[in-house]
Amino acid sequence: MGLYSFAFEDVSDQASRFNNQSVRFDVVGEPLSHEIGFDGIIGHSSTLRKVLQLVEYVAVGDSTVLLLGETGTGKELIARSIHNRSNRRDRTLVKLNCAAIPSGLLESELFGHERGAFTGAISQKIGRLELADQGSLFLDEIGDIPLELQPKLLRVLQEREFERLGSTRTKRVDVRVIAATHRDLERLILEKQFRSDLYYRLNVVPIFLPPLRERPEDIALLVQHFVQKFSRKMSKTIDTIPSAAGDALRRYPWPGNIRELENVIERAVILSPGPVLKISHHDLSTRIAPGQDRGPQTLEEVERNHIVATLKETGWVLSGPSGAAARLGLNRSTLYFRMKKLGIARSYDASLGPKEVPSHNVGGCSW
Repeated sequence: MGLYSFAFEDVSDQASRFNNQSVRFDVVGEPLSHEIGFDGIIGHSSTLRKVLQLVEYVAVGDSTVLLLGETGTGKELIARSIHNRSNRRDRTLVKLNCAAIPSGLLESELFGHERGAFTGAISQKIGRLELADQGSLFLDEIGDIPLELQPKLLRVLQEREFERLGSTRTKRVDVRVIAATHRDLERLILEKQFRSDLYYRLNVVPIFLPPLRERPEDIALLVQHFVQKFSRKMSKTIDTIPSAAGDALRRYPWPGNIRELENVIERAVILSPGPVLKISHHDLSTRIAPGQDRGPQTLEEVERNHIVATLKETGWVLSGPSGAAARLGLNRSTLYFRMKKLGIARSYDASLGPKEVPSHNVGGCSW
């Protein structure tokens, strides 16, 4: 079984060899910058190149950008690339994850508040909008912003003005908004969970980020990058990927996308005692048997099966470092939302009685 150095080979030849034989690479060699493209975005596929070309086009203006795609596809990296190529690159890129902050605190976090605006507001707070003045504001998971806050955000996009919570003084800001979501905003509009006028203001320049399963030729570069990253971090030397592991990585559908791949490689580096990367059996092969033809499956079926398999492996524990959310590369609230959408609930066990997802694992979510 031959070995070869693939750090800087032609990427199409590299991907082909990655799929068919053991791979050896130089862990401490040059950086991957000329294979990555820019801003740490790793890949050389035609689908990714189209996205990066669109980024170059839209970066020079001030139009609002809406990044669409599944969780883990790299929306924050694309947002940073847009900012770094814009005329605002010398100013701040301020980030806010709308799903990570309780709805009762999101208004204060975004718009700021005055002292005494509410119980516990003991001092004035500058919101993310003001912090991003003259720069860019990245609103991640924009589909999770509460309906009652959407008119205020719409006003910012239309008039470039707002008031802090508890204030009557209007403030003006010059900020470029880059929003992102993995949710179907048009469906949310039909369900009356998202304002159509806000959607049209956000959707000036939509950019769809392809899932990893649609850019399999990038997997070899991503694997190499993550192996190098975690090997250095853990002071290990791992320079070989067995052909069986490479084939499994290529065939796996990656519903958690790049974030899931990163988690799988990190665990593999931790568990590999020598220079050969060892992929955990539970990470991949229990879901894709070698040589097995799955037959045609919808994306929803693939995602549901993957989530259920992971939940079974973790004993239906969602949170924590060994929980299903961490394994899938998702935050807990996102996983809970996907479970609800896909109708996933812990099955009935006659010997133990009905089992539900424990309330302490899913409580406090804003879905």
